Amino acid sequence: MLSSLFGKKPVSHAVRIAPSGATFTAAPKETLLQAALNQGLAFPHSCRAGGCGSCKCRLLKGKVKELTDKSYLLSAEELRDQYVLACQSVPLSDVEVEVALGAADAVPASGSSAGRLLSLVPLTHDILHVHVELDRPLSFSPGQYAEVSARTGIAAGVTRRYSFAGVPDADGQARRVDFFIRRVPGGLFTEWLFGEARPGDLLEVSAPHGDFVLRDSDAPMLCIAGGSGLAPVLSMLRGALGAPRRPREVTLVFGARTRGDLYMLDAIESLRREWPARFEFVPVLSAEPADSDWSGRRGLIVDHLPAVLGDALAAQQAYLCGPPAMVDGCSLALRAAGVPSGEIHADRFLDQSHGAAKKVA
Repeated sequence: MLSSLFGKKPVSHAVRIAPSGATFTAAPKETLLQAALNQGLAFPHSCRAGGCGSCKCRLLKGKVKELTDKSYLLSAEELRDQYVLACQSVPLSDVEVEVALGAADAVPASGSSAGRLLSLVPLTHDILHVHVELDRPLSFSPGQYAEVSARTGIAAGVTRRYSFAGVPDADGQARRVDFFIRRVPGGLFTEWLFGEARPGDLLEVSAPHGDFVLRDSDAPMLCIAGGSGLAPVLSMLRGALGAPRRPREVTLVFGARTRGDLYMLDAIESLRREWPARFEFVPVLSAEPADSDWSGRRGLIVDHLPAVLGDALAAQQAYLCGPPAMVDGCSLALRAAGVPSGEIHADRFLDQSHGAAKKVA
């Protein structure tokens, strides 16, 4: 009688991951991603807020309730093939999903370490190069990010996510790590970092997170970065340079507002000189004063992609990192040019206004 009056009691549902065969249980109202991570399974993800597309998977069996619209992140082909966002999908029955873990499948479970600020070096008027020494080494792959928590000041207890700018040691671990962190007006963590923080201040660092990592391929690489999105791109390229396999051809397109917002140019030039294959660097400025003597490209990155790569555009394996508008616009343009959606890998830098303590560009 009570069941008929108040409805059925919510039940858990079984989830199977193909092709690995791993299984787990999703509690009532728990998303696929939450359930997988809560039970210690490696599942591709980044923002956890429906803003990046990293957790997309193909629904093979069963039904899910989708919490947000996914059409702005997934291609028409993916929508037709029943792809969903795991972070926004709550099982309504037992389900089976297909997940392409790729390189992330081999990533070790995340750990945490206390750390202390070594230095805070301004790169631009609103980006700091932050160096941290850890009490114990953490593992990560180039391109991944860490969750960083402040222990003191106005940001005590606040956690944010920032991509590693460097690479781990030969054993895949690092005792010293660095980040490019952009100031977010009104953001507690960055207001503390740019104002109160001093070398010696304590942090808590958890890693590794995310699956924005280099995929194995023979295709030339197109790397597109905006703002502090340069961090994981440089990390990935530095990692590729030190890998046993000969690096591929690279086109690095870096978007900024003005010349004063370009940074790490010496490091990029050094990387270009060391690269054993073609390495082209293309800075694009969106708000450089019209009367300046800048002779490079102006406007939006998306408008320059056809001119930069010509007929070779469709053959690229693309890595995009930075503000959502830049990432989304370039992703659409790449698909329109013939780049398969499976060859476009993106990390959209969101802030806390998007519902997650995600990286900000």
